[in-house]
Amino acid sequence: MTEVSTLTQLDQLKEFTTVVADTGDFQSIKEFEPRDATTNPTLILKAAGKDEYASIVDAAIKEADDSSKPKAKRVDAIIDELLVRFGIEILNIVPGRVSTEVDARLSFDTEGSIAKAREIIALYEKKGVSRDRILIKIASTWEGINAAAELEKEGIHCNLTLLFSMAQAVHCAESKVTLISPFVGRIMDWYKAKEGKTYEAPEDPGVLSVQAIYNYYKKFGYKTEVMGASFRNAGEILELAGCDLLTISPNLLEELKNGSGKVERKLSPEIAQEQDIEKIAMDENTFRWMFNEDAMATEKTAEGIRNFAKDIVKLEELIESKLS
Repeated sequence: MTEVSTLTQLDQLKEFTTVVADTGDFQSIKEFEPRDATTNPTLILKAAGKDEYASIVDAAIKEADDSSKPKAKRVDAIIDELLVRFGIEILNIVPGRVSTEVDARLSFDTEGSIAKAREIIALYEKKGVSRDRILIKIASTWEGINAAAELEKEGIHCNLTLLFSMAQAVHCAESKVTLISPFVGRIMDWYKAKEGKTYEAPEDPGVLSVQAIYNYYKKFGYKTEVMGASFRNAGEILELAGCDLLTISPNLLEELKNGSGKVERKLSPEIAQEQDIEKIAMDENTFRWMFNEDAMATEKTAEGIRNFAKDIVKLEELIESKLS
């Protein structure tokens, strides 16, 4: 008779993958006990608009507002303060790290991204939070990855987001960034719309992309961690069991918490070593050509940057309304 595991699927997953909460909602983070948490402009905007977090918004305004400055600079300073305050609240719950995102409108500005990351880290450190507990999220453009490479040299650890291709992944690894967040569900969305078909988890294009990146990293001994992100269903998550980290939304964490089926490890450094993989020599020309040839990656990266930028503008409008 086969022994049935009494562990939930979430518990089993945590045995060989670090589970990260993809939310800015503190109650959800407390409930699922992840090690880390990630935020982005969309999640912060959603949280900031809730009554239960109004006190954090008000405190950020009180702390950072300087009426002697132009309104745009006032709002920018308040948003930085707000991001850090949300981050600190999350760090009071999780034992690990929180990811805080640089303004998406700086995605093609290496120096601007570096400057903003330094400002965010300085705010955290001023409040007594070590930079080792912070991951600065930057979009995986050529310029963004180059910014991360410089920041890593200063001990500012980075999470490269909006990553959809091997070109982006290889440049991140060569740049010695701490962590990447390849997006699973958004890749599947693109192929589903393009090809007019649905995918079972084992053949999901997003799943296959992350598996390929993970195997490449482990095959060639890169230290950059792989954190699968942007999931549409629990099946995608279970096909990536064994990935370094997986950042999961509260609704899918709930589904895994209620699931009792056996979770099998699908990824490991040992399995990666058995793969026949060719090493890619990466430079700017190679990156731009590989990226250009990948219609899904170019379209989804651009779309993601636009949408995060829109939500930053909405967050600015929310702050401006409170100032006036």
